[in-house]
Amino acid sequence: MTSMQDGEAALPGKPAPRRIDAAYLRRAALHYLERYSVPAAQLQRVLLRKVERSCRHYGLDPQSFRVTVDEVVASCVASGLVDDRRFAEARAQSLRRKGRSARAVAAGLASKGVERGLVAAVVVANDDAELDAARVAAKRKRLGPWSRGDRTELRQKHIAALARAGFSLAIARAVIDGAGEGG
Repeated sequence: MTSMQDGEAALPGKPAPRRIDAAYLRRAALHYLERYSVPAAQLQRVLLRKVERSCRHYGLDPQSFRVTVDEVVASCVASGLVDDRRFAEARAQSLRRKGRSARAVAAGLASKGVERGLVAAVVVANDDAELDAARVAAKRKRLGPWSRGDRTELRQKHIAALARAGFSLAIARAVIDGAGEGG
C-alpha cells in the first residue's frame, strides 16, 4: 500500500492520481478529445473531476486550479478542437436517426452542457422530422404497425409509449394507427 497524506488509504488495484499541473491538464484534454467529441462544458467537467481527485489525494485546494482548467478549455475552443455548435448538430442528427423526439434531443443536449440558445437553434421541431423519428422509435420498440400482438388491444399502450418518449399525441396517434407509415 502506498503512503498517502491525510490518512487516506489507496484503493487496491487503483493507482494514485497524478499530481495536477497545467501541462498535465492540456495533455489530459487532448487525450480526451481524441476519443470523444464533447462541448466545452463537458470537457470542463471532466478536467475538474481530475483536479478534484488529484487534490483530494495530495491535500491541495481544487479552487487553485480553476483558472488553469478554464484556460485549457478556452484554448481548446479557440483552436477549434471543441465546437459546441458542431457537437450539438452532430449529436442531434444522431439522436433523431435513433428515433428520439425533439424534446428528448433537446434534453440530451442540455444534459451535456450545451447552451439553451444553441439547443433551440439546433433542435427545430418540424412535423416531418418528428414523424420520421416517431416511426423509427415505433419500429425499434415494435409498436403499432410493427407490433406482433393485437393492435387494437394494445393501441393505447403504444400511443402512451411514444408520448413518454416525447412525441406529441397527434404524431403518436398517426404512427400507431398506421397513417404515419412511409418508410
